[in-house]
Amino acid sequence: MAGEWEGKSKGTVLGYKIFIFFIRKLGVRAAYGLLYFVALYYVFFAGKSTQSIYYYFRKRLKYSSFKSLVSIYKSYYVFGKTIIDKAAISSGLKNKFTHECDGVENITDLLDKQQGGILISAHVGNFEIAEFFFEEIDTRSQISLVTTDAEHRNIKEYMEKVTVRSKIKFILVKDDMSHIFEINNALSNGELVCFTGDRYMKDQKVLSESLLGKEANFPAGPFLLASRLKVPVLFVYVMKETNKHYHLYARKAEVKSRDAQGLLKKYTESVEWMLGKYPLQWFNYFNFWETDD
Repeated sequence: MAGEWEGKSKGTVLGYKIFIFFIRKLGVRAAYGLLYFVALYYVFFAGKSTQSIYYYFRKRLKYSSFKSLVSIYKSYYVFGKTIIDKAAISSGLKNKFTHECDGVENITDLLDKQQGGILISAHVGNFEIAEFFFEEIDTRSQISLVTTDAEHRNIKEYMEKVTVRSKIKFILVKDDMSHIFEINNALSNGELVCFTGDRYMKDQKVLSESLLGKEANFPAGPFLLASRLKVPVLFVYVMKETNKHYHLYARKAEVKSRDAQGLLKKYTESVEWMLGKYPLQWFNYFNFWETDD
């Protein structure tokens, strides 16, 4: 089914160990150097991922065949950099990176007012490091990130041993749906809850909307919740700009009561705008759209 994510990231513990070693002993740039070979490997041996990202460049962005093939390699390379950056920042090297904020006052205003709010992001850029940047503005632990526990267990356990967790709170998505109560409690307490709006798991309710000119499925939960609870909604992204510089975007979303479809439309327009600026940072390496054209 198009858009249905398998729920696991690629990679092995050995691969992560190698990158952590290079980061700690030789620096981030040395770790980047390994990516020239790793990215090339994925171009030829990650068949489904390569096919999916080729479709994105060729059919959705309308690149030429040659530019699409080159962009596949560049996309894997940039994605590898974001993984290294996350490992470096969570290993205590945050001071090696810089960032700027565009619209951060939209987040701080909500935190100051303590009225609750929903942040919706996507798997574009490197939103996984947002928690480390949120720490600077969330001095009262008012932001919770909604996440799955779908990483490969052995990779997750290794990374927890060698990295430092941020102080940002997490709400784990559970099969018994108990996370819904945690989300409601957080919002009732005037806190902010952050979702990603572009991946759904099997049997989840979905909504359909056009993205880059073609219909795709999106998880219904974040948009139904945001449109019904009458709380402010922001679209947020963390985009990589140079080797050690990131750009945080936070944009207000216009929300009409009980209009989840309308909010989803605003979201897809927001994602399209972001991809227009950073086309290589679309990191959904699976069959996101129906690939019949």
